[in-house]
Amino acid sequence: MTTTGMQQRHGTGSGSGGAWVSGWTAFAGAMMILGGTMAVFEGISAIVHDDVFIVTNSYSYNFNLTGWGWIHLILGILVFFAGIAVFRGELWARITGIVLAGLSMIANFIWLPHSPFWAIVLIVVDAFVIWALCVGTDRDAARTTA
Repeated sequence: MTTTGMQQRHGTGSGSGGAWVSGWTAFAGAMMILGGTMAVFEGISAIVHDDVFIVTNSYSYNFNLTGWGWIHLILGILVFFAGIAVFRGELWARITGIVLAGLSMIANFIWLPHSPFWAIVLIVVDAFVIWALCVGTDRDAARTTA
């Protein structure tokens, strides 16, 4: 079977998208959906009950919790829908996913004094998402043909 035939059968072609993805791209999409959902819940909790979080006055980045709640909510929604688009195999979704995961890492770094464990978990998830989206479907296709 040719390489193109193998790529079409496994849905790993680098063409126009729309095919089912496999391997690390599917992992990245699932982690984006999970991370986006966690960010949405984090944002809602910061908007509705901002007295739940610890406020440290001596931290370098001192922001309003309600404002950060809106940032996490909007960013979480964007990451969630980009994760769904990654499952379709679209190139724009992979690029958007890398950018949004990077922004999410920055937002969670600044969020560290308010919820350290949760922020570190999301930073690690975002790092894996960026790595998995950079690995891409072309490397998965090369392994299946070898």
